Amino acid sequence: MTTGRIIMHVDMDSFFASVEIRRNPSLAGRPVIVGADPKGGAGRGVVSTCSYEARRYGVHSGMPISRAFDLCPRGVYLPVDRPFYVRVSGEIMAILSRHAGRIEQVSIDEAYLDVSGAGSFPAARALAAAIKQEILNETGLTCSVGVAPGKAVAKIASDYQKPDGLTIVRPDEVTKFLGPLPVEKIPGIGKKTGEGLRQMGILIVGDLACRDVQEIVARLGRPGVRVHRLARGIDDGEVRGREGCKSVSRETTFEADTADPQILAGTLAELADVVAETLAADGLRCRTVTVKVRYRGFDTHTRSRTLPRFTADPGVIRRAASALLLPFLNGTDVRLLGIRLSTLEGGRTRQASIDEFLS
Repeated sequence: MTTGRIIMHVDMDSFFASVEIRRNPSLAGRPVIVGADPKGGAGRGVVSTCSYEARRYGVHSGMPISRAFDLCPRGVYLPVDRPFYVRVSGEIMAILSRHAGRIEQVSIDEAYLDVSGAGSFPAARALAAAIKQEILNETGLTCSVGVAPGKAVAKIASDYQKPDGLTIVRPDEVTKFLGPLPVEKIPGIGKKTGEGLRQMGILIVGDLACRDVQEIVARLGRPGVRVHRLARGIDDGEVRGREGCKSVSRETTFEADTADPQILAGTLAELADVVAETLAADGLRCRTVTVKVRYRGFDTHTRSRTLPRFTADPGVIRRAASALLLPFLNGTDVRLLGIRLSTLEGGRTRQASIDEFLS
């Protein structure tokens, strides 16, 4: 591990729902669910995000909206207003850009910052606190921040004390911090993979770190090497700025593997809209659409389509992605779904991917 690096991960708290509550303060304290119209429990589509009050009912992002309505029929259901969320995201990223020479936006509501220039972890803590306060003062929104020697640990740390958290993990604290956490906290390990590891007697990150890497590879395949390294806090991934990147992507890992065509199609449509908004915000157009599907055991497949002309039209991108998904709707459980737009032209190119790990 390179102990000289200081990486910060900033993650907005329940972003879409929080923005809606900021727009309509009367929603504060209520279970707010942003996504498709539930239509009294008969609606199609999925939950984009929800407030922490809604999560207490068992609602979570990626859940079928009909299931959310069953769990929380008295919730406040709102449609997704992506143009508005993109504008607010731009405000937040502008704040972050003031404080780091290199910033990597990985989704509409989260980013990595290389703050090694702070010089020390106490200084980085003060910087993180200042950033949190600036975001609150200027946008009325809270975020959670993790600071660590590497991206993976910083991401785990930002989730450690949500909402409105600040967690610092110094280089000599990485093993102690990671050790007792559930193994699913490692980026790339979902419920099904976690179950497989538990069958091996691996329950927490410390268990994984102590096992022979070949044993992990035998279970997970080649990604097992990186999983094992992350469990030991070894992460040399760089914070990558916008310049020189050639794609816009977004992917999500389901909390529970699913083969439900409705969930898969709805989730991909959501992802397609997000990357289309990101594309347009940067004044870009794409020519290539790629859909990524990961099954159990990290078995990953992609399909691509080259469009007849460059476009940033959300409808065109959504239809292309939907067609690419069809062969994957074969009854096999999916753990991760993603979309990438490439062969770009226009303004500055950038990369915005949600899951850098185990790609």
